[in-house]
Amino acid sequence: MSGSPISPPVLTGGLILLDGSGSTLLRTIPFQYNPETLSRTLTPRAAKIDSGDRLEALRLVGPPVETMKLDIEIDAVDRVGSSDGSGSAGVAGDLAAIETILSPAISDIAHEATMAGQGTMEIMPSPAPMVLLALGPNRVAPVRIMDLGIVEEMFDLNLTPIRAKLSLTLRVLNSDDMAPGSRGAALFMAAQQRRESLAAGRAQNRAAFAYSGIR
Repeated sequence: MSGSPISPPVLTGGLILLDGSGSTLLRTIPFQYNPETLSRTLTPRAAKIDSGDRLEALRLVGPPVETMKLDIEIDAVDRVGSSDGSGSAGVAGDLAAIETILSPAISDIAHEATMAGQGTMEIMPSPAPMVLLALGPNRVAPVRIMDLGIVEEMFDLNLTPIRAKLSLTLRVLNSDDMAPGSRGAALFMAAQQRRESLAAGRAQNRAAFAYSGIR
């Protein structure tokens, strides 16, 4: 359905994949439809209060653990039967683009198997791509996919899915999760600075409280 000619353009959110160092763009996965809801949970990381120090109850030892949950819908119904053949694979390619984030590349698995066959005792796993969740220019954060649920709803004659819903559980990676000075840590710090600026710019309304001790 076409929008009103005077409606402002709506940006598309999605996932951005960088290499492990965060310096090279690998690929982008834009959402076909922006999620209707986004559920976020922030768990503070406070100091232990059983140490006897009365000031410990007010100390924060690091950024909170933030978890996001969102649903994504992908639909290839309009592409099925198209003359250019773009709908022949349904949404299999769209699903694979996200599913492969959760698995090492076949080349890495083969390399590690070769090293193991040569007697290498300890194998350091290859760095996984850095995943960024982009929800507009002011909300870009490095994340780790903690859980991916997929419901395939419709299929073509070859049982290829042509419509699916994905449920994503993401953990925002903060400055304590990544190396100091890394691209991921810098992205988190930039996002946190924007959050602090928004909080500082909010107007204060002390008159709304009956407590006279607030100055």
